[in-house]
Amino acid sequence: MAAAVGLRGWGPLLLRGSSWRSFSSQTDGEARVSRVLREKFPRAAAIRVVDISGGCGAMYEIHIESEEFREKRTVQQHQMVNEALSEEIKSMHGLRIFTSTPKP
Repeated sequence: MAAAVGLRGWGPLLLRGSSWRSFSSQTDGEARVSRVLREKFPRAAAIRVVDISGGCGAMYEIHIESEEFREKRTVQQHQMVNEALSEEIKSMHGLRIFTSTPKP
């Protein structure tokens, strides 16, 4: 979540990592990783990929909500994501994975 900081009479300043690009735009790397995840998890209710390396593609944060994770432990869910991204991971420095199942 963003942090709010007040500055001498100015309104709150929202800090969100080091990236200042618009939420609607995706880097090429984010688009590529998203495309692979949509192919591997066709039943996903939501997939969000964010390049947290400042745009160079070295580290991503991934959020996936999918029925395919139901009845699986977190480690199994993360293994599924790692397997789906096995080729892409070779060129990454790090990966943060957050998985969940849709709420009924």
